[in-house]
Amino acid sequence: MQRNHYNSSFKKETFPVVLICDNIINAPNIGSLFRTADAFGVEKLIFCGESIEFSRKVTKTSRATEKAVNFLLNQDIYQIVDNYKNKGYQILAIEITTNSKPIHHFKFPNNKPLAVIVGSENFGLSEDVLSLCNDSLHIEMYGQNSSMNVVQATSIALYEITKQIKGQ
Repeated sequence: MQRNHYNSSFKKETFPVVLICDNIINAPNIGSLFRTADAFGVEKLIFCGESIEFSRKVTKTSRATEKAVNFLLNQDIYQIVDNYKNKGYQILAIEITTNSKPIHHFKFPNNKPLAVIVGSENFGLSEDVLSLCNDSLHIEMYGQNSSMNVVQATSIALYEITKQIKGQ
């Protein structure tokens, strides 16, 4: 028998992962990032930037997960990253760069909390933000396109991170 939302119950678990979103402004993406953060048990979801609005589209797409996920709105990503660095978090970018490593080859530490940064829909992460990160990770792709939607990439990254943390 196929399981559904009413006969499926998953064990709630929180991982030492903070998701930092830099200038993500598309309402459906914001709502979907709430769902993704909830699904993968992130400790906190942080939206950085100036044009972030919580519209009806956000709440419709989030399916009420904005009520369950610990989140913060803050304009200054540099302050946020510095704060988490000072708390001992390993800072990771999900971005294709000349130095990025395939995410499935990266070994995530089980004794250090992580701050994962994802970038805007149109421009990704700036060089300034990338310079703050300990590592840049990318998702290997096999088609002609060189990028994917920020929510898809975040979901894949959080799946790999939580899979490794649970397996350690």
